[in-house]
Amino acid sequence: MVHRVAVIGAGPSGLTSIKACLEEGMEPTCFESSDDMGGLWKFKEVSEPNRASIYRSLTINISKEMMCYSDFPIPSDYPNYMHHSKILNYFRMYADHFKLLKYIRFQTLVKSVRKAPDYSRTGRWEVLTEKKDGHEERHVFDAVICCSGHYTYPNLPLKDFPGIETFEGKYLHSWDYKGPEDMYGKRVVVIGIGNSGGDIAVETSRVAEQVYMSTRRGAWVIRQVSDNGLPVDMKYNTRFVHILFQLFPINFFNWFGEKKLNAMYDHTMYALKPKHRLFSQIPVINDDLPMKILSGAVIIKPNVKEICGCTVVFDDGSTVEKVDTIVFATGYNYDFPYLPKKAMYKSGHRVGLYKHVFPPTLEHPTLAVVGFIHALGAIMPQAEMQARWVTRVFKGHKKLPSSQSMIKAVEKDTRNIEKSYIVSKLTPLQVDFVSYMDEIAGDIGVRPSLLWLFFTDYPLFKRVFWGPVTAYQYRLMGPGKWEGARRAIFTQFDRMYQLLFFILSFIDRFTGLFNLNQENS
Repeated sequence: MVHRVAVIGAGPSGLTSIKACLEEGMEPTCFESSDDMGGLWKFKEVSEPNRASIYRSLTINISKEMMCYSDFPIPSDYPNYMHHSKILNYFRMYADHFKLLKYIRFQTLVKSVRKAPDYSRTGRWEVLTEKKDGHEERHVFDAVICCSGHYTYPNLPLKDFPGIETFEGKYLHSWDYKGPEDMYGKRVVVIGIGNSGGDIAVETSRVAEQVYMSTRRGAWVIRQVSDNGLPVDMKYNTRFVHILFQLFPINFFNWFGEKKLNAMYDHTMYALKPKHRLFSQIPVINDDLPMKILSGAVIIKPNVKEICGCTVVFDDGSTVEKVDTIVFATGYNYDFPYLPKKAMYKSGHRVGLYKHVFPPTLEHPTLAVVGFIHALGAIMPQAEMQARWVTRVFKGHKKLPSSQSMIKAVEKDTRNIEKSYIVSKLTPLQVDFVSYMDEIAGDIGVRPSLLWLFFTDYPLFKRVFWGPVTAYQYRLMGPGKWEGARRAIFTQFDRMYQLLFFILSFIDRFTGLFNLNQENS
């Protein structure tokens, strides 16, 4: 019987894993190598080795209602797209509300996780930790949840850039980037067109002499602000849209989505048009990049062919001279250095985890990975769903299939991923947000029943079916049911609009521009 659980990492995945353990009556101990919670979202002026790192201006590209935990809505006075400082504050409120802090051991590094001598009989794990002062300690746990994330180890493929050793300027990975202060008046090349690359190109273009953005295959760029000013994920991430995707061929949605995006700005004219279709890779989310391209502040270039001193040569033969800085926004490598290599199953080019959570070849289901996933949606609700499932499995309320069945499922998943998405660093982690949430929720027994809602609570059915798939939907029924879930769904747009209304009211108070204080005649 699982009772004592080690949780590795006190970021968004670790916090919700602690809470899930407590809800199932288990005793969690969370080991966090830094001096604070938050993981990726804890900003530090200097990047620290073997830890995630973010830049000073980072704002999340998922709206607050779509990113919050299922039983703890983000306050109404928080903006819809939050700066990293607001996100960290939200985590602090979450930890305080559910009394999670006392289970976290800060400045404690997990050096290794190994099978205990009696593992074959008990499924237990031996965890070796090291305190800041160098003191080591061995612990034995009934189960382990790994929540160390996948933005820790920068991928810096210098061998793919001939002549980099001759570069006379400065180069860095986006992991090291904190702000544009060192870019004033300089000529900058940003390599990579993911979300970080787009953000860095836009920000540095405000102070640099010129910014060039190099991309191997282009990208589809979408805006955070959709029709009528709604957050784009609140408008399109609905069950209705999800059902349409199941009914019609994906090429129809590729055609329709690309047509809609090109109506806003022609991706060919902006030199952005990728070699892949829209839904073959998660798009770049950036409202400002097209304007920076249009104004000439950012110039899109193809892949880098070679570097000669301060000159960068591109695949099309064009060159950029007198380059001062190169920023590699080339993603991250994934690793679990504290785990035994044999604990992880390799499936093609990815770590093969059953439903992105459980290693399929272990004798006992007492090791799980939470938050090792990537979708067009925030990690918080997905990690929470995984943690709820993991703890139900640990307690014996849910059983996993046989090892052979899980391996077959992993291999099938690998084939589907490789068929659906282009191969990149994030491909092994990629899932469809609604499909994945519903799949894991079904395993737990918390997936909302549309038929039941239709006959028993039609007003709620309308909001669940037509509205955004927020995490509150997975607290309406089953284990972990939250009495506030229905109200949270009914008021989610109120929380979205409240800050906007406050800003308009403030402006109207001094200008009378919107006539908000006039009574209706």
